[in-house]
Amino acid sequence: MYRFAPSPTGDMHMGNLRVAILNYVCSLQDKSGFIIRIEDTDKERNIPGKDKEILEILELFGIKWDTLYYQSKNLKFHREFAAKLLIDKKAFSCFCTESELEAKKEAAKARGEAYRYDGTCEHLSDNEVLNNQKPFVVRMKKPLGTMKFKDAIRGEISFEPENVDSFVIMRADFTPTYNFACAVDDMLEGVTFVIRGEDHVSNTPKQDLIREGLGYTQKINYAHLPIILNVEGKKMSKRENESSVKWLLSQGFMPEAIANYIVSLGYKAPVEIFTIEEAAQWFDISKVSASPAKFDVKQLEHINREHIKRASDARLAALMGIKPEFAAIARFYTQESSLLTEIKTKVDAIFATKFIPDEFKAGCEAIKAAVNSLNLSEFDEFNELKKALMDATGLKGKGFFMPLRILLTGAEHGPELSELYPLIKPYLKEILR
Repeated sequence: MYRFAPSPTGDMHMGNLRVAILNYVCSLQDKSGFIIRIEDTDKERNIPGKDKEILEILELFGIKWDTLYYQSKNLKFHREFAAKLLIDKKAFSCFCTESELEAKKEAAKARGEAYRYDGTCEHLSDNEVLNNQKPFVVRMKKPLGTMKFKDAIRGEISFEPENVDSFVIMRADFTPTYNFACAVDDMLEGVTFVIRGEDHVSNTPKQDLIREGLGYTQKINYAHLPIILNVEGKKMSKRENESSVKWLLSQGFMPEAIANYIVSLGYKAPVEIFTIEEAAQWFDISKVSASPAKFDVKQLEHINREHIKRASDARLAALMGIKPEFAAIARFYTQESSLLTEIKTKVDAIFATKFIPDEFKAGCEAIKAAVNSLNLSEFDEFNELKKALMDATGLKGKGFFMPLRILLTGAEHGPELSELYPLIKPYLKEILR
């Protein structure tokens, strides 16, 4: 069982989408199931409507889930399991105040040491706990020995007890911390494989420790994806345009192309252009490079162009807001553009009212008059139409071709008209009108 667990606290970025897609691809391979868990327990940071936006984006990419639920619905289980850990002495109540902890952190810093919780409250007696009226948090007792897990990408990773420490699992307001809610929910849902970003590596031993403390024996496998670098070789920031999935879609990148590119990041695919379903036939999470992957917008544009060529008429029409019969024209313009937005502008210009510069107005009027006098159905080839128009108007060279190009495409420069002609021939009267 695989899961994608986004927080509704901001826009979906490339790292989020990468996690969602790779988990989904792997779930298609072993047919174990795919869960969407909206991690909404941090009420102060939640942005209204972001959960729906996340789901809409996943649907755009063709990602289908078996189960959808909100983490806040499991609050009663989080509290029950925290109580069990307290009863079983796997966790303890901590009454240390923020100011007390901050003073200890500053003292450790002054000594040049890394701060570790000193166990002040770990050995309080039951009476001392029961008679203490101060607010408290619940801390997990640190492990007695080394915590190890095997990462499908990085191999075996180990953590010494002091690096796991006695961490907080329940806040003073009786809400769970990220690690506790995540560990419990993965246990309740029967998750067997977690693919996520490398920033969660240090969370893994904590989550394993929580489940061990609760007596859970089902093994969970892990794969932690390396970071994505920007064009400058630095970690891609959420504030960069290219990091935003919404921004990429608005620029004219197809969901299919973005998914294709994401799977290819740090991975040697057997083919260059593919769909998510095709990737499920050969993808191997263990073969993802452990090194950071560099985002290359030029490569994404190339992949986008190829997916535009592959797309059906109905798909292009839906994405571009054009008539299905104009899809062939859209594909034709991939020789000039890689983005749906740019290509749509060119297709729209063909059928829009043309702006004609003064120097070409006379030539355009002459060509339009000649066209109205001809039976356009007689001209199967562009050269036949060209000769007939030149004979009828007496125009030639730039004085003929520039006005004709403007009339047919709405632009002064562009692809060979002889190649475009077969695609627009059925609509010539409409175009020239």
